[in-house]
Amino acid sequence: MIHTLIPMESSSRTSKPINWSTVIMFALGFWLSASLVFDLLVVPGMLTSGMMSESGFASAAYIIFGTFNHLELLCAATVLAGCLVYRYGYRLTSEINYKSILTAAILLVISIAYTYILTPQMSSMGMSLDMFANTSSTSASMTAMHIVYWSLEVIKLVAATTLLRGFYRSSCSLA
Repeated sequence: MIHTLIPMESSSRTSKPINWSTVIMFALGFWLSASLVFDLLVVPGMLTSGMMSESGFASAAYIIFGTFNHLELLCAATVLAGCLVYRYGYRLTSEINYKSILTAAILLVISIAYTYILTPQMSSMGMSLDMFANTSSTSASMTAMHIVYWSLEVIKLVAATTLLRGFYRSSCSLA
């Protein structure tokens, strides 16, 4: 059997390069809006409804927060990868500087800290191994973990907003 190579007709479609500025802004916008919904609606809703005093809250919270933390990791990795590609792939120096890459790296470190340190530690502190014990008070170590969480959350929101604002201004000046 003889195979012949038949030249393919050239397609009228041409592939466009990925607009990394748009990808970064989308990831940051999604991440910021999801974090604000989580911080301003979900967490206070669980607190006011009394869910945090329920016996199964720690395991349910681990699933909820763990899933959200993995979504944050995905967004942070996308933002950092986008910043690196945008900076080094396009050889731009004025629009994306090292501060943007450092800010994106800080956001990734915060997401890693949430996923692999804070959420597992806070969940393990909240789980009662004695089903007859009544643990309604918050321990000092749990209070310290909440302070660390909310401090990192403020840093994350400020850093992500700053990065989003920079990319938005950069994209508006290019258009």
